[in-house]
Amino acid sequence: MLGRLTAQAREGAQLNHARVELAEALQREMLPASLPVLPGLRTAARYAPAQHGLDIGGDWYDGFRLPEGALAFSIGDVQGHDVAAAAFMGQVRVCLRAVAAVVTDPGEVLGRANDVLLSMDCELFATCSLLRFDPRTGELRGARAGHVPAVWATVDGRHGIAEDAGGPPLGLTPGAAYEVTRRRLTAPGSIVLLTDGVVEGPSFPIEAGLERVSRIVRERAGGDPGELAAEVMKVADSTGHADDAAVLVLSHDAPAGASLLHEPDGRDGPAPGTA
Repeated sequence: MLGRLTAQAREGAQLNHARVELAEALQREMLPASLPVLPGLRTAARYAPAQHGLDIGGDWYDGFRLPEGALAFSIGDVQGHDVAAAAFMGQVRVCLRAVAAVVTDPGEVLGRANDVLLSMDCELFATCSLLRFDPRTGELRGARAGHVPAVWATVDGRHGIAEDAGGPPLGLTPGAAYEVTRRRLTAPGSIVLLTDGVVEGPSFPIEAGLERVSRIVRERAGGDPGELAAEVMKVADSTGHADDAAVLVLSHDAPAGASLLHEPDGRDGPAPGTA
């Protein structure tokens, strides 16, 4: 009997180990191997898996080139932390890429992606932030689907937490609309996108985590994005979190002859075709 129990325990441990390896492999393959850069725009990202067993696979970051020279960046968090969450994360990421290649408005991209995900009859949902950067104008347009706000700072000391209006998480509400915020990046600085695993945990609430990240971004605005991403990721270690965590940093210079401005340019209404 002891031998049978030992064999069963060994078999269970091997099966669980195989499931963990599968989830980790899915996560690695679905995160981008590199991020796009442009003259005056440097990018970096960090990802840390959850601390317990199969709690992996919900968070992602991405960056890709769009037609006419624009760049898009996304970050998000899928409900759940297992192999199914990792697979759904890959579907969301690919869906955003496909829609963004033919739709320029970030709010409409999220709206159409939401409809596609709902048509798949999946019980999971995802929060997400999507940015579109036009290097010709220095304009950054963004939309949020129930996600953690971005944190920004400029080298001249201005900073903020971008509590922009958005919409519900992807995969929950049919016909959801996502408001778009426009900013013109004319002062050197940094923008940090992150997931809640970085700033929220048993040790302190999300507001305290965002404030800690904001202090770090203010101190390192416009500097090396890899170093900034690493410093922001350290906040996750202090929250006592058990969730996975992702950080995406955009460090930008000022276009020649630009005035110093980083406040929102304005907000568009609900994107056409998403209501």
